[in-house]
Amino acid sequence: MPLRVTPGMMHMQLTRNLNNNLTQMQSIQNQVTTGRTINKPSDDPVGITYALRYRTELSGNEQYQKNVDQALSWLDFNDTVLAQTGDVLQRVKELTVQGSNGTNPAEALENIKKEIEQLKSQLIDVANSKMNGKYVFNGQKFDSIPYDVSSAGFDAKAVQSDTEPVDYIVGAGVKLTVNIPGASVFGDPDAAGTTDNIFSTLDRLITALGTTNHNAVAAEVTNIESRMSKVLNARAEVGARVNRIELMQNRLNDLEINLTALQSKVEDADFEELLIKSKVNENIYQASLSVGAKVISPSLIDFLR
Repeated sequence: MPLRVTPGMMHMQLTRNLNNNLTQMQSIQNQVTTGRTINKPSDDPVGITYALRYRTELSGNEQYQKNVDQALSWLDFNDTVLAQTGDVLQRVKELTVQGSNGTNPAEALENIKKEIEQLKSQLIDVANSKMNGKYVFNGQKFDSIPYDVSSAGFDAKAVQSDTEPVDYIVGAGVKLTVNIPGASVFGDPDAAGTTDNIFSTLDRLITALGTTNHNAVAAEVTNIESRMSKVLNARAEVGARVNRIELMQNRLNDLEINLTALQSKVEDADFEELLIKSKVNENIYQASLSVGAKVISPSLIDFLR
């Protein structure tokens, strides 16, 4: 039995086809406007899972890069203050060698003593160095000043700074210690005055200069050289950490490029292809309107004329 096609059926089919063409045009226009092929999960259910995964990995990688930058800043600052410490110790050594000379008059020894007292104050300032409001030589207690000269009974050689590590997470399961304990630079607390704690050494040196004890002054040269060697070792350790963090920085930058490329393949639209599709759909829509106008324009009145 032949199917009877009515004008109403023709109108409904024409409207349906026109709406389909409009929907396709709208989808293409959205892709052109946003620059993405996936604007909602239904556009590509499989692709959206990859896209979200790449976004998550890129977000995590961005935080790792921030951590690396902060860790590098901390290490660079450590190197700077260690260099300052080394310069002070070098000057202390020069003055100590000069003061150990038995030909120096009492006035010369007094001048050397005064300068060493100033250098001791300078070392305390260096030991209290801060970066972004954090004391770099006080471990995880970086919000507390390690060498508080205003505290009652302050004695620099008796100070015990915090030795806990300050770690930065610079990768998945990768952490790097960025701080150098104050004891590694200035020496362990020395209540008896028998170790190479630099402040203990300076106190003994000041006392020896004040009493014109040239032999006692000369005896401190070895302790000063020992402390200078340990400061150099600390700088070498910082340098090794800087090299590693720079390698990690390069790795994270490469990973960002790779993840961005993968995300682009999944999400980004091909503008040349979209422009061609947009023009084709526009022509189809215009043709549909033209043909539809010719199909639905005749009516019974047209044939009764």
